[in-house]
Amino acid sequence: MTKVIHKNNLIDEIVLENEDMSVHILNLGATIRNIYVKDNKNQFRDVVLGYDDVLDYMRYDGYLGACVGRVANRIKEGSFTLDGKTYHLPINNGPNSLHGGLKGFSYRLFDYTYDDYQVIFHYVSPDGQEGYPGTLDFYVTYSLEQTTLKVDYRATTTKTTLVNITNHSYFNLSGEASNIDEHYLQVKSSHYAPVDNDGLVTGEIADVDHTPFDFRKEKTIGEALHHDHEQIKIARGLDHPFIFDENHDQVTLRSEKSGIIMTVSTTLPLAQIYSANYLDGRLGKNKKPMSSQTALCIETSYLPDSIHLEKDSPTILHAGDKFHASTSYTFTCED
Repeated sequence: MTKVIHKNNLIDEIVLENEDMSVHILNLGATIRNIYVKDNKNQFRDVVLGYDDVLDYMRYDGYLGACVGRVANRIKEGSFTLDGKTYHLPINNGPNSLHGGLKGFSYRLFDYTYDDYQVIFHYVSPDGQEGYPGTLDFYVTYSLEQTTLKVDYRATTTKTTLVNITNHSYFNLSGEASNIDEHYLQVKSSHYAPVDNDGLVTGEIADVDHTPFDFRKEKTIGEALHHDHEQIKIARGLDHPFIFDENHDQVTLRSEKSGIIMTVSTTLPLAQIYSANYLDGRLGKNKKPMSSQTALCIETSYLPDSIHLEKDSPTILHAGDKFHASTSYTFTCED
């Protein structure tokens, strides 16, 4: 079933629900506001962080639950060259451009249509918006089937441009903003990308072997967060791309407290695993403070700053071509 709740004269909340789970999504930024799933006591828990007041999604940074674009993560010094022309983007994160600029997709109102268990959001980003070339016609579809939420991204452009979309939900499978040290994480990844002091990838691809970034076998997140590895210190925790070894079911997150398990499967080549290191204690749902490392983001995407690091970058979208990627989140529970 799908229903619409009008929050005010601008923002609507679209609810996809069945007997097993429900997902609440705002037309502002196509933002996932709530994901309710059943725990080991058959009680529903909301497993993503967010705000009580929908207007807070416009007031604050952090991108909680938002669809992030045109380009997720950082672009070095906010500039790039396509077809011999150099483009300049807003600098909004140290010396770099982050998550689409000052007012990326996360802060835009989307049109939408819906039917049973599905909502399709649509946004047209005009040529030159936030410095990006080409008018981008963008769709993101959220579909609910049993205990799986599928997110499907599609786009076309009128000029050669860059596209790298992700969802920026902050997951805590305990059902509230609380320390994630005891969450268990498994990532099918034997390589990760180190970052510099500004969070930008350095261009190096490093082996996870004998490092805190080795999640090939499940372990607690705390084992990594409290390690003395230089990259953990630089990023103040986890905030790194993990390059996948496999093409499905690449990430698993588990809470012993709730029994809830989330499996992430994507067509994209990596995920930025981010332990919410910069949450600042602002009040979230139920007036509970959201502090550093009280959630985990699993941002499926292409390599950050790919335009500078990869030949024939997959983030380049030409006029006449179609961008398509998808990520699914499947929830199960153990006793």
